[in-house]
Amino acid sequence: MEFMRLCWYLLLAEIGAASLAGCQADYADLPTFSAERKLLQVVVEMPAGTSREQRYNAQTHEFQPLEQAGTDQLIEFLPVPGNLGFIPGTNVSAPGRPQKTDGPVPALVLAEGQPAGTVLEVVPVALLLLDVNGALQPLVVSVPARPAQRILPDVTDWATLNRRYPGVRQSLSLWFQHRGRPSETRIAGWKDEKAAEQYISRWLQ
Repeated sequence: MEFMRLCWYLLLAEIGAASLAGCQADYADLPTFSAERKLLQVVVEMPAGTSREQRYNAQTHEFQPLEQAGTDQLIEFLPVPGNLGFIPGTNVSAPGRPQKTDGPVPALVLAEGQPAGTVLEVVPVALLLLDVNGALQPLVVSVPARPAQRILPDVTDWATLNRRYPGVRQSLSLWFQHRGRPSETRIAGWKDEKAAEQYISRWLQ
């Protein structure tokens, strides 16, 4: 009887493991806005404070490290100053190639480090325009919608961010300029939260 019970438990464990493996969350298919509060959502790929480059693979539904010459790619500068990720339900068309896509709209959430796969409700506060090797790559800068998760109290728009924390803009600009080789990235400009919202709306699926 004990042997049969043990076999039954092992069978249930195997079924459970198989079910979990087959039911991984498809973050790319999440809605752009949360169902209950209708707030913008961001999927975290790289937690604040990490130096390891990783991205979400929509085919395997896994967060995978970027590799260079067979080894995990590291940021050769200070760790990421916020949670880097993407806005689900968006798809950016490649310039000059409307049938091609570059992937979802990238976003940075100014908050304490959150594990990869965390889905945060956010409020966009700015649009950072990055020129990477001659290609414009806008990045939505945001803060958590929940006040308890914010590290910049009362910041919910571009004007307040600049007035209360003027050093944030300079710090982020320096980090993105120096995260790789200096020649790769330059700051093409900053825009306010309205520009960020318009950019997101432009690429909604």
